[in-house]
Order: sequence, then C-alpha cells, then structure tokens
Amino acid sequence: MTDKLFDVVGVGSAIVDVIARCDDALLAELCMDKGSMRLIGADDAEALYTRMGPGVETSGGSVSNTCAGVASFGGRAAFIGKVADDQLGAIFAHDIRSVGVHFDTRPATDASPTGRCLILVTPDGERTMNTYLGAAAELGLSEINGERIAESKLLYLEGYSFDPPLARAAFFEAAGLAKAAGTKVAVSLSDPFCVERHRDAFLDFIETRADLVFANERELLSLYETDDFEAACDRLRKAVGVGAVTRSAKGSRIVAGAETIEVAAAPVASVVDTTGAGDLYAAGFLFGYATGRDLAACGRLGSIAAAEVISHIGPRPLTPLSRLMA
Repeated sequence: MTDKLFDVVGVGSAIVDVIARCDDALLAELCMDKGSMRLIGADDAEALYTRMGPGVETSGGSVSNTCAGVASFGGRAAFIGKVADDQLGAIFAHDIRSVGVHFDTRPATDASPTGRCLILVTPDGERTMNTYLGAAAELGLSEINGERIAESKLLYLEGYSFDPPLARAAFFEAAGLAKAAGTKVAVSLSDPFCVERHRDAFLDFIETRADLVFANERELLSLYETDDFEAACDRLRKAVGVGAVTRSAKGSRIVAGAETIEVAAAPVASVVDTTGAGDLYAAGFLFGYATGRDLAACGRLGSIAAAEVISHIGPRPLTPLSRLMA
C-alpha cells in the first residue's frame, strides 16, 4: 500500500465511557436489551448514572478505541471527532493523545456537552451500552479534515454515525474525500440497532463506497434480514472487497472474492468485559492491512487485540499490542 503519513484515520464519536458492573436483574428492571446499544437523552443519562455502582471512567467511542489499538500495535493513527470545551472534552483529548493517536480537532465552545456512554457489565462479561452523544452527534462538515484523510492509507468509519443527520453527512463527505485521494474506506456496522434503523443506507454505502466492512454475526444477519449465516457471508463477499465478521468464541470469518478464511479466537483466561472487543479486532485487522500483511495475518492480529481487551475492564488495551504481536 502506498506510503502515507498515517496508517489509519478514524472519524467517529468522541465519547467518555463510564463502566460499572451490575446483575441481570437491573437490566430487566430497566428494560434493556442485553448486549446492545441505545441512544439516550441528557436526563436519562443523569437518571441512569444514579443507578450505577462504582464505575471506571475512560475515554472511549468505537472508532477512537480502534485508533488507540492501532497505535498500541505501533501503527500511525489519527482521529477526527467532536468534543465540547468542558472537563470531559479535556479528558478525552488528553487520553487519546497520551496513547499516541494524533487528535487536533478543536473543542467546540457552542456545542452540547461532551458525549458519554454508560456501560453496564453483567457477570458473564457482556456489556450493555447507553449513549448520550452530546457534542459527538454534532460532528459536521467543518470538522472533516480532508488533508488528514488524504495523508492516510485507510479511513475508518463507524455505523453509529449513521444516526445523527449532521454526523451522517460528515460520514459521506469523508468517504468522498477518501476516494478522491486514493485512501481506502473501511466501515463498521457497529450495532444491530444501527443496522435496523438504517439498513438501506448501509447497503448503499457498502456497495458504492466501502472497501472493507467489519461486522459481528448478529449485525450481518440483521443487515441481510436472514438467519442463514452462510447466505449472509455470500452476499457480503459480492458487495465489498473484504468483509471481516466476528463470531465471539468461534473467532472470525474473512471473505474476499472467492476466498474464505476462518480465524480462531485467541485464547483468554477469562472474559471480564466485552466492551471494545469489536473495536480492537478492527484495530488489529486494519494495522495488518495497512502494513501489507495477508488477510489471515490481519485476522490473527484482530483476534490477539480482542482477546487482550476482553480480559480486563475498559475498551482499550492495557498491555502494548506490539508486545503481544511479537
């Protein structure tokens, strides 16, 4: 792949995560769909926060987690996302820069508060996310840095950005700039919630603008409205150059033209928190792809990164992924 300043530039939601443990009874009481993500308003966020136990606060957001993972592998990553000029915005900016990701989007002085995601983790390690997007939903065309996109090998976009109208317009603008600059476009479906709301838009984007697609099995089945995994994979391979589908303990499947590659899940002593598993799988895969590795090796790097992040609380690696790769 042509050498550029950055391996990956991500465009997505700049979010601060608050992660706390809970039991299944609380999810049932609050009528939450375990393992999913839902958007909430500021009042709901405040009410839920009062119900949560002791939490861990860390900068997050799907694409920013992926960029942090790319940097942990030793890759060159940049991130474009919107925060407010407030305390959480300063925390987010400090955290993402401290892990080696280039972030120079100016904080907004006239935006909603910086976004936050309240994450409940049940004893089986499954995470259920409740997201107040705040300033992240106001990401617009003015924040899209065409120069940054042009000087990157890969542009990575999150399906979560399909929901807010301003962010969706920025999403499509970024993809157009990438195509014009010879930057490959990768997209994550993010969550069945997103797929169900924007299925037609996703299908159009995948077929006309994307070069790589990331999904988990549930998201892929929702995209093609089927229970047949093999049929869904066949449709994906016809729609895009490379598709990578994660399947939890079953590992992942990569489809590219006539090629099908099965990648085993990397071993992990115990699953503590699945927050960030898909984000870090994408980090390993994108790092491998940007540095010229074959698809099987890309999948293995994804598995290594996912195994690391699910072994502890929080959506970003604690052990340098470059060390695990070696």
